[in-house]
Amino acid sequence: MIETVKPTEAQKKSRRSRNIALGLVLAGLVVLFYVMTLVKISGMGH
Repeated sequence: MIETVKPTEAQKKSRRSRNIALGLVLAGLVVLFYVMTLVKISGMGH
């Protein structure tokens, strides 16, 4: 039988904060690549 470890409230809050931060970083990278692509396509990158 597998025993599961129950995280404390502090651990849950820490994990949630870390996941939100990671999500924001990923979203920022997506926006950055999108803007870079638009600049290259529009020819303003010369």
